Amino acid sequence: MTDMTDTDRAWAVLLPADRYDAERLVHHDTLELTGLETAHRPVPGDPVAVVVDGEPPALVALGRVEAGVESEQDPDDPGADDVETPLAVSYARRVFDEPLPVDGLVLDGPVTPLAVDRWRGLADRLGPPPPRRTWLVSLDLPIEAASQAEAVRIFWSYVHELGPRELPAYVSPSGDELAMQAFVLGAEANQDPEEDD
Repeated sequence: MTDMTDTDRAWAVLLPADRYDAERLVHHDTLELTGLETAHRPVPGDPVAVVVDGEPPALVALGRVEAGVESEQDPDDPGADDVETPLAVSYARRVFDEPLPVDGLVLDGPVTPLAVDRWRGLADRLGPPPPRRTWLVSLDLPIEAASQAEAVRIFWSYVHELGPRELPAYVSPSGDELAMQAFVLGAEANQDPEEDD
């Protein structure tokens, strides 16, 4: 991982539980948070450890603070308003599916100063990101319609209405389609009704 600690400051940013679900569900390059009433405010370039609350807290991402820009309200951020400049963190490493417990981390609100050495230690514990590979992801729905174009319109209506909270997406490694698994809300979901009995 690129050394991101050319500053003498680092931060732990608490990700609210509802926002954690949104970040885990949809890939974002940047995390934008508003409503952070805090005396501490990271500045662009500061390294950040993104954590979720728990016993102990758990690390879900590492990143760096970006220059704040005014942005439109993010529907995934319940605290958003259209006046405040959000805290923008550019992700460098994500572990949303396998959070790393962080013993001894005491959070002092939504943004907590963190020793740079502690940040480096968390980065070392995560290690390098795993190699990327090609996956096949599909969503198949049987749709009754009078034409192909109507079937496509109905398909997109279902996707928009039901979304990732109800529709299973099927994923398999490229070249190994027999290993296909269904995922709902970013987690493996059994779709075989016979196995539920």
